[in-house]
Amino acid sequence: MIYFDNSATTQVDDSVLETFMKVSQKMNGNPSSLHQLGDMADGLLQQSRKQVASIMGVQESEIFFTSSGTEGDNWAIKGTAIEKMRYGKHLITTTIEHPAVKESMLQLEQLGFEVTYLPVNAEGVISISDVKAAIRPDTILVSIMAVNNEVGSIQPIEEVGEVLRDYPTIHFHVDAVQAVGKVPLNLSATSRIDLATFSGHKFHGLKGTGFLYIKRGRVIAPLLSGGGQEKGRRSGTENVAGIAAMARALRLLFDQKEQKIAHQKHIRDYLMDELANYSKVHIFSAKQGAPHIVCFALGGIRGEVSVHAFEKEAIFISTTSACSSRSKTSSSTLAAMNVPSKIATGAVRVSLTDTSTLEEAKQFLNSFAKLYENFKDIK
Repeated sequence: MIYFDNSATTQVDDSVLETFMKVSQKMNGNPSSLHQLGDMADGLLQQSRKQVASIMGVQESEIFFTSSGTEGDNWAIKGTAIEKMRYGKHLITTTIEHPAVKESMLQLEQLGFEVTYLPVNAEGVISISDVKAAIRPDTILVSIMAVNNEVGSIQPIEEVGEVLRDYPTIHFHVDAVQAVGKVPLNLSATSRIDLATFSGHKFHGLKGTGFLYIKRGRVIAPLLSGGGQEKGRRSGTENVAGIAAMARALRLLFDQKEQKIAHQKHIRDYLMDELANYSKVHIFSAKQGAPHIVCFALGGIRGEVSVHAFEKEAIFISTTSACSSRSKTSSSTLAAMNVPSKIATGAVRVSLTDTSTLEEAKQFLNSFAKLYENFKDIK
């Protein structure tokens, strides 16, 4: 089996799973309880927070554990809107965001907020001049993903941050789910990023884990009310075992990070170079994009047909986004990049991780050659 759908989810690392099992079996206390078992659970929770903060280069007080990237995006956006609505109701995002961001924005529009959606160029990248032009006196939030989950385009986050230094009251949120461990992301005290979203299962942790970075001094309203966990900002009993496992997965991700990135980029470039030799193949990812994503289409063949054809070869890829695959909707990212609908409906995504191999890429291309031969005469 070849698994090339790592942008949807990654395989849980064995040592990460072992951590989860050990904590689940030996530390089953509620971290909010006052007894010894509660103290043990809380100690591990805070130790995990410290480890995550250290890896990300931020303070422990700036890390808040969540259940997913979707929750983190919702909290950053809606929490800002609720907290700052008396100062303004204008939000800025892009046309190629993850559904967790898009749907949050749409919901806020229904509640009377205004949203400006920044366009992208043919490579899926926004313009800094468009960012500057979109800012208004009532703007309270700019939310831009660091790496697009469908085509791997990298947004100019640092440059956007420089623009926003002249607007200190605007919150700057970055969806970093596809970026962590893949592209540089500066969350230091000197960075302009106020909020950043992360998801554990994208880097060999377990599903149902994630964290949100909230810069010290920035305030967003809680979405979950209850027992006051996470310093009163995200109620709900913490998933201590999952969090401890995620902290371990994050540490492993950053171990020899540069070598892992180079490894994935080498495989990605090899795939792109080989696929470019086929006349009916349209490649949407750019080599200056993220090192782990290749999005392409075989002209005349719908994406789901290609996905199932590869599945018969025990190769697992996806259409452009796992969140839209089952609904069979065409890629909104490719539409924003002005890719014709007839071509965009054929888009599929190959997404790598640090454990992917060049041999797997060669097997994938062998299977693709057979697929191409079978479908090359279809208009």
